[in-house]
Amino acid sequence: MKIEGVVFDWAGTIVDFGSLAPMGAFVQLFEHHGVPISIDQARIPMGLPKLEHIRALGAMTDIGQLWQDAHAGQPFSDDDAQMLLTEFEPMSAAAAWQNRAFVPGFMETYSWLMDRGIRVATTTGYTRRIMQPIIDHARDLGFTPNAVICCDDVQLSRPDPMGVYACCQAMGLQPGRHIIKVDDTAPGIAEGSNANCYTIGVAVSGNALGWSLDQWERASNEARDAAFDHAATKLRNCGADLIVSSVAELPNAIELLEQSLKPF
Repeated sequence: MKIEGVVFDWAGTIVDFGSLAPMGAFVQLFEHHGVPISIDQARIPMGLPKLEHIRALGAMTDIGQLWQDAHAGQPFSDDDAQMLLTEFEPMSAAAAWQNRAFVPGFMETYSWLMDRGIRVATTTGYTRRIMQPIIDHARDLGFTPNAVICCDDVQLSRPDPMGVYACCQAMGLQPGRHIIKVDDTAPGIAEGSNANCYTIGVAVSGNALGWSLDQWERASNEARDAAFDHAATKLRNCGADLIVSSVAELPNAIELLEQSLKPF
């Protein structure tokens, strides 16, 4: 079977090695309201649309109790989540812009896909307001996907498949296993699975590991192997069909899939 299309995630997949931009913004956001949260806590709902991410953080038992303690006993509410999103967007936009660099090897992979007539589109848990400068910058560097579907472009975003369906429409393809969804988070993998796409998780460059490129490059081979195994296990448990270190390995993965005797 020939792969006809690829739907990429953005942060942690094709830009922002380590998916670092959202984490600092979430920590800063809650600290501003008297609620200290950790990077590890901030990462748990990663991949969800940002409003849903904020709601999920507020629903965590520890964070919810800290919120009540800091707000005269009032529980975290949907109005609070909406208010925090308004504050979060400019903070996140600044952080995302600072981390806009492509993951090493991505543009080579994109060129490989284009040379083989494989169509490309993208989804993201970022809002259009956050993403637009990054989309424009990526286009200036030569990345022109058929579509960029932001979380607020569809009625239901991740893990719902509407974003992938919109990508398939833009690519002129029917959803199915001839489409690959590439992502670094559980909601992003589910978005692909729920559209009946083949899913590939990126273990090293994304949220499952959460290391900067410098951390990865400085680590010993033993530390890298252990970190990869840990992140890969997370992504397999999320339902990813295949794991790669980063999008730089996607061409090899596609060649192996297309040569496979197994239906996929």
